[in-house]
Amino acid sequence: MIYFDQAASSFPKPVEVGEAMVYALNEIGANPGRGGHELARKASGIIQDTRERAARIFGCSDPKKAIFSPNATAALNQALKGLSWEDGDHIIATTFEHNSIRRPLENLKQTYGVDISYITWDESDEIFIERMNKTMNSKTRLIVTTHASNVTGSLLPLEETTKLASKYDVLTLVDASQTAGHMRLHMKQMGIDMMAFPGHKGLMGPQGTGMLLIEGDIELQPIFQGGTGNFSEEPNQPDQMPDKLESGTLNTPGIAGLNAALKAFEERQNENVPRETILTETLLNGLEKIEGVTCYGPSKYAHKMPIVAFNILDIPSQEIAMILDSHYKIAVRPGLHCSPLTHETLNTTEQGVVRASLSIYNTEEEVVAFIKAIEEIASSYNLI
Repeated sequence: MIYFDQAASSFPKPVEVGEAMVYALNEIGANPGRGGHELARKASGIIQDTRERAARIFGCSDPKKAIFSPNATAALNQALKGLSWEDGDHIIATTFEHNSIRRPLENLKQTYGVDISYITWDESDEIFIERMNKTMNSKTRLIVTTHASNVTGSLLPLEETTKLASKYDVLTLVDASQTAGHMRLHMKQMGIDMMAFPGHKGLMGPQGTGMLLIEGDIELQPIFQGGTGNFSEEPNQPDQMPDKLESGTLNTPGIAGLNAALKAFEERQNENVPRETILTETLLNGLEKIEGVTCYGPSKYAHKMPIVAFNILDIPSQEIAMILDSHYKIAVRPGLHCSPLTHETLNTTEQGVVRASLSIYNTEEEVVAFIKAIEEIASSYNLI
């Protein structure tokens, strides 16, 4: 199997990720923060080490504000719904948002009467920032943006966005689902107030893990309440972080795997040109030469994530993906990718797109085989 669906979930994982998970499951097994015995202390040590490592890597000043969650979606919901909202408050987002942002925003709109503006980005950072600047008003309280499109791999101008937000004293929330693990991110240096990421995509950690990192004095109310292992005599949720936003037993084996993935990322994060970037350029260059193939998003020379979105003629993307899977043993992702506003922008709502996404474990031989498969498929449709 050629696995080109890394933007959905990475595969394979670094060997040390699975080893760390098995060790935590088979050798520790205890509940972190729920006891003073040796195994509980070891479990707590895994949690604390991972919290500190994530804060260090991503430039979060206070490790206590590095909050664990089951995934990026849960982290984004905590950030968005944990802020206090009033009728008429204004939020700015983009047309590239995944449903993990769009749906909570629409919920805030229906629940509190919050006004939402979705800004279009069409390959021009300058025009995008100008549009955002014109959309700002006295009621704007938050800019929430994906860092990179999960459909096309396009990188949005994050640092220009945070500078604009700072100018107007507006908070920023960044969805780093497609960039964490692929590039260096430092919240304090980049002016990011809150950032969410999953463990299982670019970081190549396990599914069922994610984090919300908070920089500075931002007051969030928990969207869940329950046991925290501390302050058990209190009827109300503790105010202390991280307990305030972490109720219930944490996924210790998953977090152990995430810690191993973060260690691996620390070792490779300063690479000049990531290997998957070179492979993506080769893939895009090959697809653009095939008659009947339309590629979407930035050119092969633009700085982007290792994602290539394309279609063949007017053939449904699901049909192409099915052929690749059944005949060529190649895994890709077709359809709307939980990002309908992106497809409205690309005019691909009816057809969707075929998305091929790569990681450091993919090879040039796989890229060559993929291009050949698309050539054969396109040729067969061109003859009809």
